[in-house]
Amino acid sequence: MKYKYIIWFSAMMVGLGLSSCKENLLEEITELNLDRALSPTELTAQVVDRTNVRLNWRRVSNADSYVIEIFDNAEFSGTATRSIEGVKFEELPYTVEGLFGETIYGVRVGAVGEGLGNSTWITTTFETGIEHIFNELDPETLTEESVTLSWPEGELVTSVVLMPGEIEHRVSSADAEAGTTTIVGLESDVTYTATLMNEDKRRGVMVFTTLLGGPGVTKVTTSDNLAAVIAAAADGAVFAIEPGTYVINDKIEINKNISVRGYKPHKKPVIQGAIFRVTKNAALTLRDLSLDGTGGGSDQTVVYNEDLDSPYGAFLMQNCEVKKYVKGIFYVNKKARIPSVTFTNNLIHDIECNEGDFIDFRKGIADEFIFVDNTVYNSAAARDLFRMDAGGSDNFGSVESKITISSNTFYKAVSNNGKRYLYIRLANHSISFTKNLIVESEGYYTNQGATTITELSGNNYHNAPNFTASTQSNAQNDSGNYTSLNPEFTDPENGDFTVNNLDLKLNGIGAARWR
Repeated sequence: MKYKYIIWFSAMMVGLGLSSCKENLLEEITELNLDRALSPTELTAQVVDRTNVRLNWRRVSNADSYVIEIFDNAEFSGTATRSIEGVKFEELPYTVEGLFGETIYGVRVGAVGEGLGNSTWITTTFETGIEHIFNELDPETLTEESVTLSWPEGELVTSVVLMPGEIEHRVSSADAEAGTTTIVGLESDVTYTATLMNEDKRRGVMVFTTLLGGPGVTKVTTSDNLAAVIAAAADGAVFAIEPGTYVINDKIEINKNISVRGYKPHKKPVIQGAIFRVTKNAALTLRDLSLDGTGGGSDQTVVYNEDLDSPYGAFLMQNCEVKKYVKGIFYVNKKARIPSVTFTNNLIHDIECNEGDFIDFRKGIADEFIFVDNTVYNSAAARDLFRMDAGGSDNFGSVESKITISSNTFYKAVSNNGKRYLYIRLANHSISFTKNLIVESEGYYTNQGATTITELSGNNYHNAPNFTASTQSNAQNDSGNYTSLNPEFTDPENGDFTVNNLDLKLNGIGAARWR
């Protein structure tokens, strides 16, 4: 008993002691006075425009301002190349400009509080892109065999290296001082990547394509009858259409492999009222053209017009402007298998879609359908955007259609909350829908059980509520990785969709021409 009493008494005294210590500890915490600012957290560094960095971090409660130090190495050795004091939290994200290209930097941020010592540093690293001192290319300097490149006068440059071909063009001291050089002896219709060098350091990268020309290419001018020229063409013909307006107002039958291209991409020839009707397994390329449906009647831009068991050739529409077609831009209501259908870098607008859908497969199918880097606006007000009916699978049951719709800008495309972007009912298909910018739309994705969206990520919806919260029966909504940011377009009502929201630009959302 004596020992039990001693143990009980000791435990009680220890408990009272702990209670007393706890009260004293709480009192000390409430009266705690730090002698230095707390450290910021979650520092991020995003490279912007190749040689600038955008910094962000979490607020610190006892900080009045922050200091930034940037070192030209990841070890933070030597002296900081940039030291910036007095940065207020309200200035975040904070952008530091004018760093060297292709350099691994270390950045550290500390908090500063009134009457307190500076916090310990929080750090991260980042690598800048290739420096870019090239001026914008003047397209008038492009020919079939040459290009003139320019940069600010007096910059240190020694050569331009072009790929493909590993062509090294030495820049004379006079050209370097003048900030311009002309490179000759190139091949026609080749996309070159030109890298501006100062000895072994890259100072800029420019991509350009020489003009279309050479053997096998037929030049067409406004004095020619374009429809007649195409009708008389041999299989495999390539036409380089000079700038100007070509009024067709009729159907052009494409019954052989044909490529119709603008000679000068920056001065697209206007082909007015043309309906391209494809037959006899033909392949068709439309590139660098302005296709105006005015005068073409109530029809689509491209119509597949013959039932065939064997495949057609590939279809490509690239860097075209397409406008004012009544029914849509692509129609396949025949037994037609097309190995690849590609739309890339096009500007498509004011497509009414009266009695037809924007892209409209009824009985045909594409093995691969690619719709990437296009801008679509003021179109398909009361119809579906991408329609692919089960008839394509009925006619070509062995085909698995791979559908890729990525990095497009859609503005006022589908204004009816009962219409879909993806009205896909093929028996065997997959859909990847990524990094698209959808703005001002009442449409939604789909309500079809057959529609198989295998990848849906990185899209941004602004004033387009039904893509994430449609109440349509059986609707498929985006419930994953998406944003709802305002892209802050420069002038959308006049066709300028330049994105001024930096987060969307950095994340590569929407068509590249606007970022």
